[in-house]
Amino acid sequence: MTTTAEAGHALPELRKAVTQEQINRYAEASGDFNPIHLDAQFAAASSFGRIVAHGMLVLAFLSEMMTTAFGSAWLESGKLKVRFRAPAYPGDEVTTFGQVTKLTDQEGSRRAVCAVGCRNQQGEELITGEASVAIEAQTG
Repeated sequence: MTTTAEAGHALPELRKAVTQEQINRYAEASGDFNPIHLDAQFAAASSFGRIVAHGMLVLAFLSEMMTTAFGSAWLESGKLKVRFRAPAYPGDEVTTFGQVTKLTDQEGSRRAVCAVGCRNQQGEELITGEASVAIEAQTG
């Protein structure tokens, strides 16, 4: 876990396999039973041509990366602003990436601002965005 951060610091990369079983479990947990995630015949007729993973499932990989990097600070003060760029499919391997881009003073604390995202095994960006997390309280 990172306790201090500085601009240019790389965040820990995570690799996650996307499986249909994982998608099914996410549907159960989230209550999102959209057939694009669960019904191969329905999904085949969609613009995607096959089943796609829930975007929020893939986004959870980013949150896991941030928790690995910043521990409870992420859970208590983390903020994410992302754009979903492409879907993940069963069988994909998703890799998270991130880097601290700057440190700011806001909301009574020093915050690390990070460029973050996820890529599939072909290097296609699935999610990109910005995360910020309080890394220390301001004293003064």
